Amino acid sequence: MNKIYLDNAATTPLAEEVIDAMVGTMKMNFGNPSSTHSFGQEAKILIENVRRQVADYLHVTPAEIIFTSCGTESNNMIIKSSVEHLGVERIISSPLEHKCVSESILDMKARKGVEVNYIRPNEKGDIDLDKLEELLKASDKKTLVSLMHANNEIGNIVDIKKIAALCKANNALYHSDTVKTMAHMKFDFSDILVDFASCSAHKFHGPKGVGFAFIRKATGLKGIITGGPQERSLRAGTENVAGIVGLGKALELCINNMEAYAAHIREIKEYAIERLSAEVPNIKFNGRSGEMENSVDSVLSALLPYKNPLIGLQLDMKGIAISQGSACSSGASKPSMVMMMVLSEDEMDHCTPLRISFSHLTTKADIDALAEALKEISKDYTIEKTNVEHR
Repeated sequence: MNKIYLDNAATTPLAEEVIDAMVGTMKMNFGNPSSTHSFGQEAKILIENVRRQVADYLHVTPAEIIFTSCGTESNNMIIKSSVEHLGVERIISSPLEHKCVSESILDMKARKGVEVNYIRPNEKGDIDLDKLEELLKASDKKTLVSLMHANNEIGNIVDIKKIAALCKANNALYHSDTVKTMAHMKFDFSDILVDFASCSAHKFHGPKGVGFAFIRKATGLKGIITGGPQERSLRAGTENVAGIVGLGKALELCINNMEAYAAHIREIKEYAIERLSAEVPNIKFNGRSGEMENSVDSVLSALLPYKNPLIGLQLDMKGIAISQGSACSSGASKPSMVMMMVLSEDEMDHCTPLRISFSHLTTKADIDALAEALKEISKDYTIEKTNVEHR
């Protein structure tokens, strides 16, 4: 069976160049980066080269890049340390955040008594920045705003530059989960004044188990994993040298090919909207994902006009991998908070959400196969439903 992968928002395939770079590092640069001998220092140089590479991409200093195991660790560190070490007493966020952000916030509310304010999105998944400004002005408590750059389920993008300016004007800190957009877009953090951001390499054809946190030096954030001076004493533990090298190689490939990758993915998304709309009558696209503006091109959140909780399994049996929500929530028995925010009760009860996500490796033939598979499944379901109605 020719298998088709359309779940790139969950993870992306490793680039061959990344694999080669990592294998070479594991063979030749096995030293502990904290060791003072040549084996250790050669490994340390590799890490620092990637740190400078990431810093150059973001237009920040190398000291502001801290390597972690993933975006989840980065988000946990930023949120929890802001409360523990920076005196944050209030957090403003939204119900659309990734679970690692929302659960970290709830943990700080339960254990530290932090006040939490949520900005409820509209039916399209948009965040009201006027409401954000109103909340920022409503209290003198030290505040952290945590709003992701692009949603991993419906693709909506927020204006992080404007949010950062609002936070700066109101003496608040701003954290943005940028896992979905890092390495896919150009960033200039000398102009976009976020205080904290997070990244996970496996979202841009790098390895799992490595990411980074951007921590603006002026914030004074401290680490929550202790035990050694690694990563500017912000993240103790022996560094994942091969993983960091893989992150650097994946970032290099994405930067060098950013325009070509983006153009291809945008073309694939437009084609997917056209084909699915033709083959599945009354299909709907959630949030801003069905639009070509204000959303990331790699995510298309579809709503099938019938209830079929087995759709993911049926497509998998046909060799097509998609998701019905965030991969971090895929084992849950109830819909994600994101879907609950953007769908009506009737849609929740009678429709089926799908998250289809693309990369520069996705082809129009992949989309054709998905469209044909959904057409076949939808037809079978419609016949079954019609028979029930005539009994």
